[in-house]
Amino acid sequence: MSFLELAKARYSCRKLTAKPIEPDKIERILQAAIAAPTAKNVQPYKIWKVTSPAAMDKLKQATHFTFGAELALVVGVKYDGAFVRPFDNVNFAQVDGAIVGTHIMLAVQDEGLGTTWVGYFDAPKLQELFPEMQGYELVAIFPIGYPADDAKPSNRHEDRRNISDAVTEL
Repeated sequence: MSFLELAKARYSCRKLTAKPIEPDKIERILQAAIAAPTAKNVQPYKIWKVTSPAAMDKLKQATHFTFGAELALVVGVKYDGAFVRPFDNVNFAQVDGAIVGTHIMLAVQDEGLGTTWVGYFDAPKLQELFPEMQGYELVAIFPIGYPADDAKPSNRHEDRRNISDAVTEL
């Protein structure tokens, strides 16, 4: 499958099964995540792999959006040490975390699995439940699993801007 085909096939999967995910698939997803480019290659991110039933129960206290997954990846970033553009002092930590998250989503799709970018969560609660996450700005949660047989993209999935609307040639 070409990259464009992969990018178009990926959708926000909100119905996952409890079928166990093979460890080699998880490893390839994590390898793709750490291959993500970051500003000046500083890599100011951390990924937490939430796998045990007890840890997933804690995660569910901070978000209702786990969609039946028994595995989730949480991405966080640290602003200290991240690249700061000197002209306007823009810190690239969130951008770097978003790039890592995008690699995760595409790698999940490439492995025949499903996920969605969950941004609706109680970050302070998550940090209270998982002290390891304290000191990080939490970017996203990615519940991961095999899509259910009746999982499908949302009705708006195909809605995309025209290139002529999105791109201006200079």
